[in-house]
Amino acid sequence: MTRRIFGIAAAAALAASALPAAAEISDGVVRIGVLNDTSGVFQDYNGPGSIEAAKMAAEDFAGGGKNIKVEIVSGDHQNKPDVGSSIVRRWLDVDKVDAIVDLPNSGVALAVNDIVRGTPMTMLASSSASSDLTGKACSPNLVQWVTDAWSISHATSGAMLERGGDSWYFVTVNYALGNSIEADATAFIEQKGGKVLGSSKHPLGTADFSSFLLQAQASKAKVIGLANAGPDTANAMKQAAEFGLRDKGQSIVAFLMFINDVHAMGLKTAQGLLLTEAFYWDMNDETRAFARKFAARMGGKMPSANQAGVYSSVLAYLNAVAATGSDNAKDVVPQMKAKPFRDPLFGDMSVRADGRAIHAMHLFQVKSPAESKYPYDYYKLVRTIPGEQAFRPLAEGGCPLVK
Repeated sequence: MTRRIFGIAAAAALAASALPAAAEISDGVVRIGVLNDTSGVFQDYNGPGSIEAAKMAAEDFAGGGKNIKVEIVSGDHQNKPDVGSSIVRRWLDVDKVDAIVDLPNSGVALAVNDIVRGTPMTMLASSSASSDLTGKACSPNLVQWVTDAWSISHATSGAMLERGGDSWYFVTVNYALGNSIEADATAFIEQKGGKVLGSSKHPLGTADFSSFLLQAQASKAKVIGLANAGPDTANAMKQAAEFGLRDKGQSIVAFLMFINDVHAMGLKTAQGLLLTEAFYWDMNDETRAFARKFAARMGGKMPSANQAGVYSSVLAYLNAVAATGSDNAKDVVPQMKAKPFRDPLFGDMSVRADGRAIHAMHLFQVKSPAESKYPYDYYKLVRTIPGEQAFRPLAEGGCPLVK
């Protein structure tokens, strides 16, 4: 009898060990690390504002009805892949961070993506524009929010081609982001019968664009495409205005530009510029409500699309944690991909198998000083591009997760 009871108990224990472990929140708290540039060229578009946006998302989540505790931490990657990688390794091994968000600078994002892959950590690449993140470098741990190089290059160059801009010259920041934008835009322009007459590469944080702009002017291209971001774009625009390039018949297009850039340049310099954004604070009542709460915490500054993306992706991640009862990427990311949802800032959304978050994109034109009626009233909507058209077709990205 004793042997029989022991045998039954052993069999029961063996069966229990074969069952999947119950989902749980590790350490009883969900830690989200905001990894960005708080001291360099992207600090106004991300930086402290992104940290505040993540905190706002955690506050609005309010425990998800399950008293889930959320902690926001932050790190400055200084736009250096090795620095970003070191922070993430510490977060993984020591600080028990469950998700990373923001990640401006595609070089940093691609390096971090390699570290996070296969770990319990979720990577919310809300400010990373490299299309490779949902292409050949896609990962089951990753969701990419807001925009990417394919989307902005196709939307913006397509709009200019429709307006007769069939010859181009690129001024490109020489790292992963700029090279990706130029490559995607060039392929699209040539596919549509346009020509790319040349390009100039510049390092991140360039102050003097005169030589690059003079080469662009000498090319006689109808369109000068700025495949850069942040202060690089703003400086190039200011100097292009000083040279009078637009007055001489050349159009200037910024592929990755934010409302912060327009504010810094002023409408007199930026007026008439076409740009593609996923978010504008003055789109509807929901975006305005968020933006005003954000501005009250950030000295009156309105949020960039990147900062809105931090709020949106963190809130979606936390909702998935609440739904699954787990903060492990193997549970949370499939939940984020499970079904379409309505986002307060980006509208109707879904997350594809490759990790690409799908939502509408918007082509805007910067207003003239006379058209602007109140602070940060900078954009007029030219066209809304539906989500299914705004991003690279799923089958064309080369993501191994797509079957």
